[in-house]
Amino acid sequence: MNFSDIIKALNQASAFELYRMRAAIDRVLDESHWLRAVQVRLRVGQSVQYFDPQANALKRGQVLEMRRKQLVVLDLGDARRWIISYAAINLDGSDVRIRENKHQGLGRNEVAIGEVVGFVDRDQRQRTGKVIRLNDKTVTLHCGSGQWRVAYSLLHRVVDVGGQMADVIELGASPAQTGEESPS
Repeated sequence: MNFSDIIKALNQASAFELYRMRAAIDRVLDESHWLRAVQVRLRVGQSVQYFDPQANALKRGQVLEMRRKQLVVLDLGDARRWIISYAAINLDGSDVRIRENKHQGLGRNEVAIGEVVGFVDRDQRQRTGKVIRLNDKTVTLHCGSGQWRVAYSLLHRVVDVGGQMADVIELGASPAQTGEESPS
């Protein structure tokens, strides 16, 4: 399913129409045949991936309890228990990324917590940071020793042409090569 096309169509709808659509989708997802379709593929103790809409990303968890309409999972990243919908479980390994086709910047649905993105600051310096929070109009980034709130339209993907990943020091590299100080 092409979510970019769906989002484009949804952007043409009114807020009331979107609310009605959400209510209809919630009713459909609560139908017993959808719940059973997921329940029969799960068991207590099973490792699963589930979609966290706040982080806009898949998370790994373990099924602790199966209730009638929801299940309790232990998030393997933060060791917290969450009650989630059966529909949030990604049983088929679907791609959860929603890529919006925008001319400039990134869309709210194209960024996930934990990703490294870049932007140009007020002094026209390139900066990179790790996404720590998704806000309505901005993203909060951890950049070096501080935090920045940056509009989505100012963000860009970080591509390291040298093949090294951000915040990763190559094993065997001298401190001068990595820009790090040597341990004392």
